Amino acid sequence: MERAWRGGQRVMVNDLVTNGVICSVYFFKDRGCDEMTSIRLQAKLTYDLQAYVDRMYGGPGKGWFRVVTDSAQAREVIEQGKLAVVLGVETSEPFGCKQVLDVPQCDREDIDKGLDELYALGVRSMFLCHKFDNALCGVRFDSGALGTAINVGQFLSTGTFWRTEKCTGPQSDNPIGLVAAPGAERKLPAGVSLPRTTATRGATSGADRPRRVRGARHDAARHDARDRPHERQGHRPGARPVRGGVLPGVLSSHSWMDLNWTERVYGLGGFVAQYMHGSEQFAAEAERTDALREKYGVGYGYGTDMNGVGGWPAPRGADSGNPVRYPFRSADGGSVIDRQTTGERTWDLNTDGAAHHGLVPDWIEDIRLVGGRDVVDDLFRGAESYLDTWGASERHRAAVNLAAGRRPRPVPRSGTRSRATRPGAPSTATAAPAGRAAGATSSGCASIWAPPTGSAASPSTGSAHTAGRTGSRCPPTASGGAPSGPRRPATAAWTPSASRPARPATSA
Repeated sequence: MERAWRGGQRVMVNDLVTNGVICSVYFFKDRGCDEMTSIRLQAKLTYDLQAYVDRMYGGPGKGWFRVVTDSAQAREVIEQGKLAVVLGVETSEPFGCKQVLDVPQCDREDIDKGLDELYALGVRSMFLCHKFDNALCGVRFDSGALGTAINVGQFLSTGTFWRTEKCTGPQSDNPIGLVAAPGAERKLPAGVSLPRTTATRGATSGADRPRRVRGARHDAARHDARDRPHERQGHRPGARPVRGGVLPGVLSSHSWMDLNWTERVYGLGGFVAQYMHGSEQFAAEAERTDALREKYGVGYGYGTDMNGVGGWPAPRGADSGNPVRYPFRSADGGSVIDRQTTGERTWDLNTDGAAHHGLVPDWIEDIRLVGGRDVVDDLFRGAESYLDTWGASERHRAAVNLAAGRRPRPVPRSGTRSRATRPGAPSTATAAPAGRAAGATSSGCASIWAPPTGSAASPSTGSAHTAGRTGSRCPPTASGGAPSGPRRPATAAWTPSASRPARPATSA
């Protein structure tokens, strides 16, 4: 992560990821599988990492790795040339809010308590559901053998398989039931067989898998048509009115939505990132959606699945026509980057691919070689767009209470689950200012880049050097704290390529 920061990264979403069913069948675990227990531990370890980096750099607050809990704080951190780290949650059944045989196992009180605890931990972004349908939302399907295995897990957790409906519009879900997963299917009870179907779910709206916590960013995988917002708020040029109240905090973090929803996300003031594909595929997809980013004046992001089940960019080969040539200058111009050495191992993107997060600057250089400077320019505008979306969600107040007059379904209190205890947040997690907002360890990172406006003093690592720079349009207040009210970011001395109209410069 330090090498990525030195190469220009200024925002990272660190999702706290877990799945109780997958944990239960994993052979090498050293603790229990309660999802909230895992999330608390991962949050603590993230703050421990922050403290460790601080000690390396001279004391509390001096390190480059800074957990942030609001968009203004993120801008302050970035103005200091540091990495703003946003805590997220990507779990299947948050705070025990699962369903069994379609009966919710949580009520409003459970949900409020769960959200309050996550907020106190510093969480500001959230997948409302992940892999399994739960009492909050339904997921976007995985396809292939992996999808079959996850559908088995869905049954083992909830007593129901994924159910599909005929799609009536251009959007669709991934096909399921086409590929067997014999190892997983043997886990099913006797007499239970997996449904085989090619039908896909209708009415998917929003983005990746659902994320939402009060006042924060919402990464929506799938919502019914009745959840579509209607009220117009012009957070972006060209924003359009839709039904139900604007949700400016919508994120699509790593290519897990039907791409026909892309413009709708932008119209809501949301943010879109692409999965960390190989440079050729990434550049091609970025080009396909370039006109929409131009229309809405937004940047771009990328999402990794480090430590998850997704693949990472493979090497193109040292014998390709245009390999990465070391040393190279980072895209923001602030670093000279040579091959990274860890212990006795030296890494080369051309032969190793993007094997870990430290090779992200090399991957960005490969994208520049394959797709041109325009794609990289959009990535370096991404952090500004992300913080704009976050800030809009902080300011948002719902015009309509969609839950008004609805009676909660009864929650069985026995015979269906064990209700996990909810100890308080660890002492390392401090709650952010009032006004709800809420998005791991390292499975899903929505990472956004921008030219640095300065750099934290650091010991020499021999891998890269970030030159400190100035150019802030947004100095701190006289007291040194964040100014009150909406803020604009600092702007580094960096100019987009002359081949296209310049958009607002990025700070983050």
